[in-house]
Amino acid sequence: MRTRPLKVALLGCGVVGSEVARIMTTHADDLTARIGAPVELAGVAVRRPDRVREGIDQALVTTDATALVKRGDIDVVVEVIGGIEPARTLITTAFEHGASVVSANKALLAQDGAALHAAAEEHDKDLYYEAAVAGAIPLIRPLRESLAGDKINRVMGIVNGTTNFILDKMDSTGAGYQEALDEATALGYAEADPTADVEGFDAAAKAAILAGIAFHTRVRLDDVYREGMTEVTAADFASAKEMGCTIKLLAICERAADGASVTARVHPAMIPLSHPLASVRGAYNAVFVESDAAGQLMFYGPGAGGSPTASAVLGDLVAVCRNRLSGATGPGESAYAALTVSPMGDVVTRYHISLDVADKPGVLAQVATVFAEHGVSIDTVRQSGKDGEASLVVVTHRASDAALTGTVEALRKLDTVRGVASIMRVEGE
Repeated sequence: MRTRPLKVALLGCGVVGSEVARIMTTHADDLTARIGAPVELAGVAVRRPDRVREGIDQALVTTDATALVKRGDIDVVVEVIGGIEPARTLITTAFEHGASVVSANKALLAQDGAALHAAAEEHDKDLYYEAAVAGAIPLIRPLRESLAGDKINRVMGIVNGTTNFILDKMDSTGAGYQEALDEATALGYAEADPTADVEGFDAAAKAAILAGIAFHTRVRLDDVYREGMTEVTAADFASAKEMGCTIKLLAICERAADGASVTARVHPAMIPLSHPLASVRGAYNAVFVESDAAGQLMFYGPGAGGSPTASAVLGDLVAVCRNRLSGATGPGESAYAALTVSPMGDVVTRYHISLDVADKPGVLAQVATVFAEHGVSIDTVRQSGKDGEASLVVVTHRASDAALTGTVEALRKLDTVRGVASIMRVEGE
């Protein structure tokens, strides 16, 4: 066994970073045995150096992250500061000065993953990021290694614990969105500003990463259709239950039937209670993968939090350190397929549309005509109302999103349609 330690620089020492440092210390002997050499925390870059960090030698703490990654004796840089800059510059600087990188930075990887992979390849270094997508759930490594010989057709999952907690509360208690969000905030599941979670930005970044790996195609954050869940109501859940469904915020990446293009999207959707994702409760994450040879696989577990995310970081750290010892590098970017990333309008799925209409004869016929004119076939219709007010719930057969958009625009122009109360996609059937 090699006796000279592999030196690790830690960028960021918040919830995740502090757990990484703790595990490196408390599990030092096990890590040494698994890697084949000791690992040593050689420096910790932070913004607030005066803050007390239990278990971390204050002599290792610095505010000069650039100097730390430029040292030349650093073997691996662990980046858990998040954001675009200075993380991007620090990572590329680390490659230039001989270090491999383990990152949990989903936003940066979704935006500039291709450039970061190119920099890693140029300097013959590793870039690992298991923790960027689903916390402790092993997902990236199975997609790019275990399923490397298979053809993946679809990746669909719950990749944000905050939104799943909120929707689960709305489903199980009948609470409204704001009430469920307030509870999530009080319990620490939601940030003071929950926008990144509830508007789907977090999930969209993860979808871009997953789609790129699954389909061997460069998919950027801008390629991902995103729709938040703030408009989901108790009435939507009531309708879902009548259909034997629940509602989840899903990240869906799929290959077109002809295999020539892919789509990536994030939005609320109704899914049947029989689908494995329907039973994912609380702040847990789960990702459902469909491939030619392996069939259907589901990965499930805690998708966020200090310890779960640190677990994924440490797994990558062990792999990268092993590569350093053997003089090898692990899998880099695989974008050989270069498939077209299609717009949301090309997506084909089913829809649940709730309309507020006038309660008088002929309304249903008018609405049905609009659907027919736009090539959208109706599966079921449910109507109720009194005193001149009525609601009409239409569930369609599979149709393109572009056709559905045209249908809704035409419905809004009908004098008998007073409003489109809700549009929800129906997935997983």
